[in-house]
Amino acid sequence: MQQRFDAIRRATLTAVLISAFGASGAQAQATDRPLRIILPVGPGSGVDSITRTMAPALARALGGQAVVVENQPGAGGIPGTHAMIKSPPDGQTISVVANSHVIYPSVYKNLPFDPIADITPISVIGSTPMVVLVNPSKVPARSVGELVAFLKARPGAYNYASSGNGTILHLASEMFVDLAGADVRHIPYKGVAPMLADTIGGQVEMTVSSLPTVQGHIRSGALRAIGIGSAARVPAAPDIPTVAEQGMPDYLVEGWFAAVGPARLPAEQVRRLHAAFVAAFAAPEVREAMAKQGNVINPTTPEAAAQYFRSELAKYARLVQKSGVKLD
Repeated sequence: MQQRFDAIRRATLTAVLISAFGASGAQAQATDRPLRIILPVGPGSGVDSITRTMAPALARALGGQAVVVENQPGAGGIPGTHAMIKSPPDGQTISVVANSHVIYPSVYKNLPFDPIADITPISVIGSTPMVVLVNPSKVPARSVGELVAFLKARPGAYNYASSGNGTILHLASEMFVDLAGADVRHIPYKGVAPMLADTIGGQVEMTVSSLPTVQGHIRSGALRAIGIGSAARVPAAPDIPTVAEQGMPDYLVEGWFAAVGPARLPAEQVRRLHAAFVAAFAAPEVREAMAKQGNVINPTTPEAAAQYFRSELAKYARLVQKSGVKLD
């Protein structure tokens, strides 16, 4: 009798797990392992801050499954993304990526993966504003017009920092310099943290970063915000004018972030993870944190995310060609 009761109990538990996760028994048991989120960016970046902020809510949405966030920065984020792509497509290893993911093919000749074919889109979660920044002790400019005049007065004398070759921050700075008609040298760093450290330290004069990453530095006066790259001012920083309203209407650049998995991720795992991300970003404490950072959260479906990746790939190919960014 006891054996029969144990068998019934095991069968019932298996049915509950299958119902909860929409997966096979083996896949349901896989959720006992932590969900590993590989970030192809360093600590302190916008994507890192966003992911770590929502990770506890994501764990709850996954029924208590542990969530481990792992930074693998360097080389513009390519090694980190490649590590996720090489992972088993079992729903236990994913990434949160940004615009740089679809910029790679336009700036690298020997990319070790296909940014479209080698991933499974889960959701484009939202966007974050970009801000043009200067070191206030090195650059007296307080507006776009003043910054352009400052840079053009001494061609080749100044530098801008980026988080790495081929990243969205590289392209965002290069777009500004190109539209300004200025000659400014690019200094790539291995991540956002060293990029900002040297900008604050005065080793470079200017940079572009996501607003959430630099709000504290702007408030402290360590960095001066020249303009937001969005089409309109953002509620999180209403006193910072847009670059467009300051006479550079073609400078429109925002960062977006998306959850992706390896290619051939089973549909039931895509649904499970998509539902968890939607729930996590809908949690009140996460919504409040995202609003304070200036992020706009609007998770797409996996199908819409796939289409968006393809359109963004084509858009950035045109922008890279226009800006003249040349890499290897």
